[in-house]
Amino acid sequence: MRRLVGPLWVAIVVVVAAAGCTSSPSGTSPNATFKNGPATLNLLAGSELKDMLPILNDARKATGVSVNLTYVGSLDGAEQIAAGSTADAAWFGSDKYIGLAGASTKILAREKIALSPVVLGVRADVAQQLGWSSGKASWKDIVAAVDAGKLTFAMTNPTVSNSGFSALVSVASALAGGEALSANTIDSVGLKKFLSGNQLTAGSSGFLVDAFVAAQDRIPAMVNYESVLVSLNESGRLKSKLMLVYPTEGIVTADYPLMLLNSDKREAYDKLTAYLTRPDVQSAVQRLTARRAVAPGVAADPRLPTSLLVEASFPANIEVTRLLLDQYQSELRRPANTVYVLDTSGSMGAPGRLDAMQAAMKGLAGADDSLSGTFTRFSPRENVTVVSFATDVKDVQSWKITSSDPNSPELTDLRSHIDGLTADGRTAIYSALNRGYDAALEAAKADPQAATSIVLMTDGENNEGIQPSEFINRMTNRPGSEKDIRIFTIRFGEANPAELQQIADITGGKVFDGRSGSLSQVFKEIRGYQ
Repeated sequence: MRRLVGPLWVAIVVVVAAAGCTSSPSGTSPNATFKNGPATLNLLAGSELKDMLPILNDARKATGVSVNLTYVGSLDGAEQIAAGSTADAAWFGSDKYIGLAGASTKILAREKIALSPVVLGVRADVAQQLGWSSGKASWKDIVAAVDAGKLTFAMTNPTVSNSGFSALVSVASALAGGEALSANTIDSVGLKKFLSGNQLTAGSSGFLVDAFVAAQDRIPAMVNYESVLVSLNESGRLKSKLMLVYPTEGIVTADYPLMLLNSDKREAYDKLTAYLTRPDVQSAVQRLTARRAVAPGVAADPRLPTSLLVEASFPANIEVTRLLLDQYQSELRRPANTVYVLDTSGSMGAPGRLDAMQAAMKGLAGADDSLSGTFTRFSPRENVTVVSFATDVKDVQSWKITSSDPNSPELTDLRSHIDGLTADGRTAIYSALNRGYDAALEAAKADPQAATSIVLMTDGENNEGIQPSEFINRMTNRPGSEKDIRIFTIRFGEANPAELQQIADITGGKVFDGRSGSLSQVFKEIRGYQ
């Protein structure tokens, strides 16, 4: 029997929030100062940990330790830590991406706070048809059901999200027949069969839930954290609850380690972790978030099965982990059609705007050699289309990517094309989107198995071409076969936020904010959703 607990990470979307309060119990100052300074911990954290804010509020009252959470994707967070982040600590589902970024030595202390295995939730009627009503099935059973056309599912992108990566490792371990994962034991054929069923993807577990709820009539299953699936079942958002399936060969469990980065904050860190691992607090965490307690002696939550969970074998070294993710990008995942509708109107000539967009696109085309740049690069079996526009559509060009090598002919030519973009003219957003949607439809019809999406980046409001109502009407009345084409919008400059939100909402997409920070980071973040 393998060990019961194993780590991994989560999430992705950058927001800032603070866990604080204005009162504290007698004898405890909310602004307490410890030996090495104020008792405040600035944390990089996964966005799904928003549900811990009430617990952190209570921790502040009890210990005097305030916590400021900056929500960031774990891969981005790992790279920030590797680069010398000024954060005092980090809190993700796992520390695996920190290892991938070569930043393990930055972790001065590590305390696991809660547990949540990554499992499969299947609509009850489908689970019954597949003979999984008991909640028991093997990963091999799941692969066989997908291969037979009996099951499709939603799952986050393993290159950026811990829940997707955990599932990928679990399936790979099961298909390896119990042998340690290595270059020789990765079953690419079996993994490709499994991933062919991934009909809905996202860069974070939270967004995946919202997208799944919208698509629940046509996608009957989702891979996610046990805690997320339990909470979704209780939310009232599902027409039919999900049966949780715990694959018998093994699963990977997130242990949510709170990791110290700043030695000067050791006292505050110790007080906070001591509080969070108290049995009574662990019970509250379990009740509030449906994550399992790590402290011994805490009564089991009746919502969570108490049978022993087998932990999947994790890759023995970072090289194998990276190989698995590289193979996911280049050969295992579904093919992709990605259409970029890029604003090159006169306003993009403002200082830094066109340069920022060009740098972001060229980064995806091989110019970014960072860890996240490698994982988000345009990859083999991907068709990339660029629609540039101003007063009207200026140009439409496509590239069939055959290699992720930055020096490959197609990536070299794509970067050259981006370099040649110039800013002039007015802003025909909806005419350009209309043309981009036609290109996406054409690509989807040529390869129905491919995941097709559109990215719109604009810095202004529509003042030319067709009116918003015409395009919105077209999107609203799409036939079922075209509803998988999502539009992701980037708010930049003076773009109209309401219009961008409407475009994203009616297509099942998402709005990203490129007004502050790195536009390249936003483009890379969107890759997790494509």
